[in-house]
Amino acid sequence: MKRTLSAAVAVALSATTAVAGGILTNTNQNVAFLRNPSRDAAIGIDGVYSNPAGVALLPEGIHLSFNLQSAWQTRTVTSTFGGFKFGVDNDGQTTKKFEGEANAPVVPSVQAAINRGKWSFQAGFAVTGGGGKCIFDEGLGSFESVVSLIPMLASNLGLNITGYDHDSYLKGRQYYFGLQLGSAYRITDWLSAYAGVRLTYGSANYHGYLRDIRVEADGQVVEAANYFDALSQKAVIAASQCSAAAEQYAAAGDAATAAQYDAMAQQYSASARTAGALAKATTDITLNCDQTGFGAAPTIGLHARVWHLDFAVKYDFRTKMDLENVSANSESANNISALAKYADGAHVREDSPALLTVGAAWQIIKQVRISAGYHHFFDKEAQAYGDRQKLLDGGTNEFLAGIDYDVCDRLQLSVGFQSTNYQFTDEYMSDISFSTSSYTIGCGAGIRVGDHVKINIAYFQTNYKTYDKTTNDYGNLSQMIGAMAGADAASALVSKGALAGADSFTRTNKAFGIGVDLNF
Repeated sequence: MKRTLSAAVAVALSATTAVAGGILTNTNQNVAFLRNPSRDAAIGIDGVYSNPAGVALLPEGIHLSFNLQSAWQTRTVTSTFGGFKFGVDNDGQTTKKFEGEANAPVVPSVQAAINRGKWSFQAGFAVTGGGGKCIFDEGLGSFESVVSLIPMLASNLGLNITGYDHDSYLKGRQYYFGLQLGSAYRITDWLSAYAGVRLTYGSANYHGYLRDIRVEADGQVVEAANYFDALSQKAVIAASQCSAAAEQYAAAGDAATAAQYDAMAQQYSASARTAGALAKATTDITLNCDQTGFGAAPTIGLHARVWHLDFAVKYDFRTKMDLENVSANSESANNISALAKYADGAHVREDSPALLTVGAAWQIIKQVRISAGYHHFFDKEAQAYGDRQKLLDGGTNEFLAGIDYDVCDRLQLSVGFQSTNYQFTDEYMSDISFSTSSYTIGCGAGIRVGDHVKINIAYFQTNYKTYDKTTNDYGNLSQMIGAMAGADAASALVSKGALAGADSFTRTNKAFGIGVDLNF
């Protein structure tokens, strides 16, 4: 039982994987992208990431871009499970909202290019994945649902446990720092090509705990581990006394009474084992793990200009990321299979997916340009721990469009749109790690303050859809119950709807950025 209950709780402790990154690759690596996300065929210094082949068409000289972004995100899971009604602070409600905040107040990036003749030598640094920390002050529904089963489990001991309480906390931080180096070459006046390499360093920390589990027994809230331990000891004493009495009656020739005391001894022994297991299962669990890793992958691109039309394509190859764990203060989580991903010294695969981008831009008149783009992330081919990527229906698709308007020589206004469509399944979606399909609007301005200096400012907001998931076996709790009470008992509870539940997932994201472009 210790392995089953603790392991189920441990899965929720690892929920901070939902911090950032994973299936989501950061494409907002320049404030110009915040102004107008449709930058796949644009000519600018931000093209070091979005359209590196097109950077070769910039004037000869040195081009630099320095950017700072701030992002504020929330992740909200509204969970429904019958066991929540036993929560001391839940007022008998079976639906509970769990909210996490993920803020990244300072996200820097820089792009640089030196154009000489037909060559363009380029470098860029940015946070290519993750980019902040997420905190769930009250844990998650999958976490609490396990604790909420204690009243049901204790009923097998004939105990009057009418409620539970606990203290849980989840925090995660994840950054993928990317350095891109490469060169573009103008093959003809209308065609240029690019080849480069992207170096990625990953750094993450996951910290969480489940502690101070308490139960409401006979009208009093008591520490669960101490309560069940005391019951176990009493049952052990009672079993010993009944065994001794059985021996005495057997020696006296009273076989019937001896059999009765022997049966009682077996019942007390079973109760002692169950209460003892519950005592161990309700002890504190902690997790504190640092992960670091390095990966490298090539990237290639082409840009073509025909009349007033620009076309571009770029392909970033999959980056194999092998993260190594350094775990501390996690002794309580030893031998829990669900936390093997965070074991000290373990290696964890978390690849960045390959990305194909295609874009087009058209200068309608001298002052106005419209653009469109398409992104495809090969998420299903990017290996993740436990082959979780196999649960996806396919890769992510994004559609983009935007417009830039030169008000005058010194001022440019932009607005753009991005639609992100994930190929999620119910099996993939959980409060442990989730996102939802969304649409994003960005707007901003470029202000030229001198012949060599341009200031970019922008605001960027993502509006997420809601993903609803219902199940007859919330959090796969039947596996835990089956290990303790048998598969038939677990199946009966599922059939009666006793383990039914639901989750509703959504997020918010707002970002602001300011940057400066220099050319010499």
